[in-house]
Amino acid sequence: MTKANRLRILLWLGLVVLAACAPAKKPADSAAAPRLDAMTREAFNRKAAELYLPLFWREDVNKDGVLQPGELAVLWGYPEDSVATWRDAAGAFTPHFFAAYTKMATAPSAAATPTHRQELVVQELAQGAPTLVYTDLSKDSAAEKALVQHMLTAAKLIEKLYARQNGVLDLQEQIPVDDLASHAMFRRNQSVFCEGPKTEKDPECSALAPKPLNRVGLYPASQQDTPGFCERIGKAPNAAALMDHFSIVTEGPRPASLQAVPFSVAWKEDMSAVAAELDAAADGFGSEEPALTTYLRAAAAGFRSNDWEPANRAWKAMNAHNSRWYTRVAPDEVYSDPCAWKAAFALQLARINPDSLAWQQKLEPLKAEMEKQIAVLAGAPYKARDVQFALPDFVDVVLNAGDQRKPSGATIGQSLPNWGPVAQSGGRTVTMTNLYTDPDSRARRDVQDAATFCAASNALYHDTGRETTINSLLHEAAHNLGPSHDYAVRGKTASIAFGGPMASTLEELKAQNTALYLTSFLAARGIFTQEDVYRILRDGLTWAFGHISRGMYTTDGTPRNYSQLAAIQVGSFIDSGALTWHADETAANGEDKGCLEVDYPKFPAAVEALEKTVLAIKGSADRAGAERLKARYVDGKDAYADIKATISARYQRTPRAVFVYSINP
Repeated sequence: MTKANRLRILLWLGLVVLAACAPAKKPADSAAAPRLDAMTREAFNRKAAELYLPLFWREDVNKDGVLQPGELAVLWGYPEDSVATWRDAAGAFTPHFFAAYTKMATAPSAAATPTHRQELVVQELAQGAPTLVYTDLSKDSAAEKALVQHMLTAAKLIEKLYARQNGVLDLQEQIPVDDLASHAMFRRNQSVFCEGPKTEKDPECSALAPKPLNRVGLYPASQQDTPGFCERIGKAPNAAALMDHFSIVTEGPRPASLQAVPFSVAWKEDMSAVAAELDAAADGFGSEEPALTTYLRAAAAGFRSNDWEPANRAWKAMNAHNSRWYTRVAPDEVYSDPCAWKAAFALQLARINPDSLAWQQKLEPLKAEMEKQIAVLAGAPYKARDVQFALPDFVDVVLNAGDQRKPSGATIGQSLPNWGPVAQSGGRTVTMTNLYTDPDSRARRDVQDAATFCAASNALYHDTGRETTINSLLHEAAHNLGPSHDYAVRGKTASIAFGGPMASTLEELKAQNTALYLTSFLAARGIFTQEDVYRILRDGLTWAFGHISRGMYTTDGTPRNYSQLAAIQVGSFIDSGALTWHADETAANGEDKGCLEVDYPKFPAAVEALEKTVLAIKGSADRAGAERLKARYVDGKDAYADIKATISARYQRTPRAVFVYSINP
């Protein structure tokens, strides 16, 4: 060994000893960690959504403007949605989180997006505000935690089935990997198509270039290429089979023929996978949750057989008295189908809120009386029925998936099923009590109210936090009163008498207006005070304004049922004098010219007048009467159209709630 080599070795050994004796260096993630105050909470949540990250700053608990590990929620349904990716076993932020935060803080602004299409995508995302639904499972049993995990897996399968129904299953993989905003939009909207009122009609607004044709997966593409395909299918010799709610329509064996294929046959592999998860969820309970496990097994059988009635019976039998949990996994609503026939796959998991029991005790003795009063208002030929429906259970949502997870907003009440013996006997009704109750949602609503109402009206009857729940409770109960889905006149049900889209609009209009009507009915029986009535009516108005702001039709001309019923309500109230537009008065925010004044004493009579009209139309299958309402309030071009446009513009300035879900294990 040479002298030079010996010197090199001694020098190397000295460096090793020095390194060993030196103080331990802090881990890079703590030593070089940035102070997490580069973004406000609102900016953090908005940027996380744009960059397709499963992150949400829940609350600035200590009001210091710095994000703390305990304030971060990790969202379900995204890539990298494992909590361990973002927080380590000790609860500290991981290096991966710090890298993501730096990217968020330094990402270019929306104006720097490289193409016009991508600018539109960012504008689409900006019309929604991520709004958290958070569930803590830390105190739940092992069986309950296992239930949630199986339902999370089932939820992803349900979203796959829903994508099949909407014809978009393979489109996300065509979006470039680095086009994060487009991936975020696809995940939020469950399609490549824009849904926001400011962007949906722009032909370039799409998560994918070139923009594909909007073709659902429920009917042959060849049928959808020409207008009026729903009417043509409805006149086919086998129309009854083709219109079945639980099948798709495919090309038949003969030229130009069509055939119905049950969901369980068309999508057998995915349906069987959902069934397996539901069975596995039921396996963990033993005798702990008999009603819930019975439903889960019946629902699993439904996914295999396409016979949903046994599951419907088990679902109705599960309630606030015999389970701590609420879940529904099934094809139910038809609003996403352009023909309004095919039931869309949805999943909802929630906890029972026991507050519903008190309301059930109040309203249960009045069900028959409510039905008789609705029958009086409807008039002949409708006759009061022996109504046996269960009053709504209150539930706190844990997760929505498939058709239940909307691009913006959420269903806050539901009566199901829509068809069959269980529906005819009253079905089951639920009200979702933990949506729109968060501080962010309430603050956005205050801004919208102040931009729409005149100062005096805005100062009166602010909600106390329970009005939305009451409106939803009564809306869902009202679906079971009066002429409903399966009610027939001269042998024709509503979908045949009015056509699918109009039938859906009328049923929802009946339910929403009956909910408002029942407030005065119940006040006369001591359930509400007069101030309660006014607050609930005010809540119904702001609900209607929100739906009007979405527009009356989708880009392909499909009616928006809730928007149209809201337009009919508000227009009717203006005609009745309960609402007055003051073009020269400044709104309550002190900025906008023109506002609505509410004459609260006139309001109940205006609601009753519309109630008589709508019930008479439904009760007698008066299609011409329904078309007159639509022509006057939905499609009219008079001054009311200008008022609707003004309401829309002001509401659209405030982003709509986009519900995101986080479960703490």
